[in-house]
Amino acid sequence: MTQIIKLTNSLTRRKELFSPINSKCVTMYACGPTVYDNPHVGNARTLVVFDTLFRVLKMIYGKNVKYVRNITDVDDKIIEISKKRKETIEKITSRVTKVFHEDCKNLNCLSPSAEPRATDHIQEMIEMTKSLIKKKFAYQKNNHVYFSVSSFGNYGKLSNKNLDELKSGVRVEVSKLKKDPMDFVLWKPSEPSDPGWDSPWGRGRPGWHLECSVMSEKYLGKNFDIHAGGLDLIFPHHENEIAQSCCNNSTKNFANYWMHNGFVTMNKEKMSKSLGNIITISEAVKKYSGQAVRLALLSAHYSQPLDWNDQLLINQKNTIDKWYNLYDEPNEDNILDFSETLLDDLNTPGFIAKIHEFYNNAQKGDKKSKSLFNSACRLLGLFNLNKNDWINLKAKNADVSEDFILNKINERIKAKKDGDFNLADKIRLELFDKGIVIEDQKDKTNWKYK
Repeated sequence: MTQIIKLTNSLTRRKELFSPINSKCVTMYACGPTVYDNPHVGNARTLVVFDTLFRVLKMIYGKNVKYVRNITDVDDKIIEISKKRKETIEKITSRVTKVFHEDCKNLNCLSPSAEPRATDHIQEMIEMTKSLIKKKFAYQKNNHVYFSVSSFGNYGKLSNKNLDELKSGVRVEVSKLKKDPMDFVLWKPSEPSDPGWDSPWGRGRPGWHLECSVMSEKYLGKNFDIHAGGLDLIFPHHENEIAQSCCNNSTKNFANYWMHNGFVTMNKEKMSKSLGNIITISEAVKKYSGQAVRLALLSAHYSQPLDWNDQLLINQKNTIDKWYNLYDEPNEDNILDFSETLLDDLNTPGFIAKIHEFYNNAQKGDKKSKSLFNSACRLLGLFNLNKNDWINLKAKNADVSEDFILNKINERIKAKKDGDFNLADKIRLELFDKGIVIEDQKDKTNWKYK
């Protein structure tokens, strides 16, 4: 098969023609959630962007695509919040994972090929740590095991920094046990009250970086095609994954293509819990709908920042409402014929512009454009509800009953008959504020949701 996808590779900082290791098994790994708190819209961007890439790869390679997205269910953050809330770790991780899966459903994200949990792979993590010690890439100190960063000559290649730059410019975990400040933990001891597993170095738990290396290798192999995640994971997480995996497996490459999505900002500041500007996925979906949130997250190129604001979401919700007027059942269009923008580094803004073009032509009566419009929307992960379900959802969210609407329309008709046009306008605006548009015709008044 001729390869037609171009991707910007964070490792080379170039847009490259995508050439899989094996076209009969295209492999992709994306860092999933650490399930200590409900996911926010910054997390949603990673979910939606790489779900879209998954859809594009499936369009090209069919069933020959293997997408793995992990769940981190043992981590210092989880332990910390468990103690703070006086709630068991199992209860927290179970609840947050359930919310995460509901968020994925609302955003119409496809299920990955595999969704491994860190706690199900502890033995493999112990074995990899033992191997790194044996090969002299890691060392033990007081029940801790550290990876020796200086043992890996290519450290810093992904972040495009040398060791001296990293040492001076990046905060790292300080410990007197380390031979070098840049060394990172593979295994650490656990307090009696914390989660822990028996190991050659005592009861403890794995380091975060180790978890992804082990799970990606188990499900995708020592060298796979694409590794994806948020921009904030380049250093140290992804840099450390590369170091420990390449050293352990004696491989030149870990993943061949690295892709990172930009931050979601609010008022040009990164969305973060410390700034108190977090909006959860659940909150956003409840307010605007999953489809509007998904479209908003794809409205900017994945590599660029996306500023989150009400006007952006209102615009996307209005767009979805408009597009549903041309909803049709799925068809057999060859979507490859009009997908060149998506194939060029996942250019979703360009593809959305193409959908608008199809919509405008379809409005003029072009049946082919209507068919292409519907196919394009589905490729982007939209139209997961049929038209009637969408209308019903809008009605539910409008918080007004049909009886209320009809009574208001009758009041307005009476006001117009009485010559009280100010009252008639007031009723029309009241309905509009509640998401209802009324349309006067010759002998009747119709209404619809905005």
